Amino acid sequence: MSPLLADIIGLAGSALFIAAFAYANVSKSLNKVLFNLANLVGAILLLISLSVTFNLAAFVLEAAWGTIAAVGLVMAIRARMQERRE
Repeated sequence: MSPLLADIIGLAGSALFIAAFAYANVSKSLNKVLFNLANLVGAILLLISLSVTFNLAAFVLEAAWGTIAAVGLVMAIRARMQERRE
């Protein structure tokens, strides 16, 4: 993968993080599935970009961010399924 493509992918991930953060701060009712999905995809895109230009600190941050987002996504989906059953 070219460095330019890696930068574009990384910027797309950063844009998702920023959009999710802005959404969380202006939303009256946070959709946790959407919020965590945006954060997970953002982390994955940034990890892909780091495969070309590696940075350990950024890798650790994105891996942790992605893990937290994945756990949050699973919890949000389970909560939504539980609400539908009730």
